[in-house]
Amino acid sequence: MVIKKASLETVCGITSRLPEHDRPEVAFAGKSNVGKSSLINTLMNRKSLARTSSQPGKTQTINYYAINDRLYLVDLPGYGYAKVPQSEKEKWGKMIERYLHTSSQLKAVFLLIDIRHEPGANDKTMYEWVCANGFEPIILATKLDKIKRSQIQKQLKLVREGLNLRPGTKMIPFSSQTGQGRDETWSLIESICFEEKEAV
Repeated sequence: MVIKKASLETVCGITSRLPEHDRPEVAFAGKSNVGKSSLINTLMNRKSLARTSSQPGKTQTINYYAINDRLYLVDLPGYGYAKVPQSEKEKWGKMIERYLHTSSQLKAVFLLIDIRHEPGANDKTMYEWVCANGFEPIILATKLDKIKRSQIQKQLKLVREGLNLRPGTKMIPFSSQTGQGRDETWSLIESICFEEKEAV
């Protein structure tokens, strides 16, 4: 997709009502330090529209990024960061759950996993949780540029087995540094959001 226009349109806190509109949404979930903001910036072809931070746990809201006035990329709060009080984590969990349950335009959930490490307990919980809410998460294996080419298949297998992925689950290796995986991710988003509509 050629990005002609990208903007942060809506920010929802814990008590905010989710926006009502008729554009498709794709959501991005992941651990606080998995590189979610960098990945979203790479997808939007913008350097710093999604705020990146050296302090994990900064995204504490649900952020809606409007793309070409056609769809929304929805950035969900990062999970699993140890320094955040348990009460805050529970609030974020409720926000994410409310979003998954009540967004009528949500078409797909992308779950970001650091390709360098075996998925942690929080990653497994999130994967199962998204599945339990009726979605088949698409896995984006981030930080691809941090490992050697020869390690890619081994690490993808580690992610696949660590999450106990369901057969047929899509997984895309992604690097925000090199842009690898960007085109593949966009073509998947476009086919999910627009091809069904056009086929009707």
